[in-house]
Amino acid sequence: MNFVDELRWRGMVHQLMPGTEELLAREQVTAYVGFDPTADSLHIGHLCSIMILRHFQRSGHKPLALVGGATGMIGDPSGKSAERNLLTEEVLRHNEACIKAQLGHFLDFDSAAPNGAELVDNYDWMRDFTFLDFAREVGKHITVNYMMAKDSVKKRLNGEARDGLSFTEFTYQLLQAYDFLHLYQTKNCKLQMGGSDQWGNITTGSELIRRTLGGEAYALTCPLITKSDGRKFGKTESGNVWLDKRYTTPYTFYQFWLNVSDDDAARYIKIFTSLGKEEIDALIAEHSADPGRRLLQKRLGEEVTCMVHSREDYDMAIEASNILFGRATKESLVRLDEATLLAVFDGVPRFEVAKDQACGAKAVDLLAETTKCFASKGEMRKLVQGGGVSLNKEKLETPDRLITADDLLDGKYLLVQRGKKNYFLLIVK
Repeated sequence: MNFVDELRWRGMVHQLMPGTEELLAREQVTAYVGFDPTADSLHIGHLCSIMILRHFQRSGHKPLALVGGATGMIGDPSGKSAERNLLTEEVLRHNEACIKAQLGHFLDFDSAAPNGAELVDNYDWMRDFTFLDFAREVGKHITVNYMMAKDSVKKRLNGEARDGLSFTEFTYQLLQAYDFLHLYQTKNCKLQMGGSDQWGNITTGSELIRRTLGGEAYALTCPLITKSDGRKFGKTESGNVWLDKRYTTPYTFYQFWLNVSDDDAARYIKIFTSLGKEEIDALIAEHSADPGRRLLQKRLGEEVTCMVHSREDYDMAIEASNILFGRATKESLVRLDEATLLAVFDGVPRFEVAKDQACGAKAVDLLAETTKCFASKGEMRKLVQGGGVSLNKEKLETPDRLITADDLLDGKYLLVQRGKKNYFLLIVK
């Protein structure tokens, strides 16, 4: 497939340096995208750049994923109003290893074909590069005037940052430019891609290649993704939506996509999946005919959850959704891991109870006296008689039933349901 045409219909092209399309039509091209290892997981804000590399490889070209072990020690001023905290080498090495493993979900690093993906780390070529060598071989080719003209620098210098811009961060664009030069020389890499906030850094790299080697190198950026109301994409009240299930469970991950607006779903399904144009157009048309079924959101959630995690994690997310919003059994509840259980019932009232208070107690005493799941014992008895109380998704037959350790999910949770929609989570310690 034609790489740029594919990105265009998906809404994934923001800026494109003249000559890029001709280069891609002329030869198999090697291109790279950089990832900042300031955390040990990528988040969905990185997904657009990842998908660009994925489409690039599917188009027959060779993708390089650069983990910025060296530049991660510096910090990039682009799009930021404050200088970041610098990380230790030990933390950075750990973060890199985790990110490399994550990228393997999206790119084929094992292929023996000429377009097999590769991982590179700029620490490998920067660690022995002395400051004097850098000043002589790189610094002399790019003027301060050129660097100051970049939007990312101008914004920080024009009062948007309280403390201005340190020399450390000012040098970032030269370090990133040298990455491009190094990969141009060692990997025949002629194209750098990334988010639109990276345009200035990327074009500095192509300019460095032109001035030092007389070579031609190119740039392509994708738009920074926002929500339809203009707010930042990928942020929730609890923070980033991470690709690592340690930080964002597959259930919470799936729910994020399921809850996007119709307009956003129509955009996101083009950007964050590999579905073809005809299938997406048909899905959008079917969704428009009956928006209440949320077909777009469900398919979007399925595709992205399976791609980032696995089909098994997606199935678990669906099962977890059914526990809260549909019919489910105790067996479904027992299959949930602790993190998913807590994610599913995030926001429901919780009570902490000592184990000796819970185990051996009558249900009516525990739920209407020790805790306040019910206003009174009389209310609870009446609801139990009408079949309106469940423990762990099983109807409570008698209010005097004894609670035992065997009732506790993961050895410490008891799920109480009053009526159809009212849940309480008891945490037994």
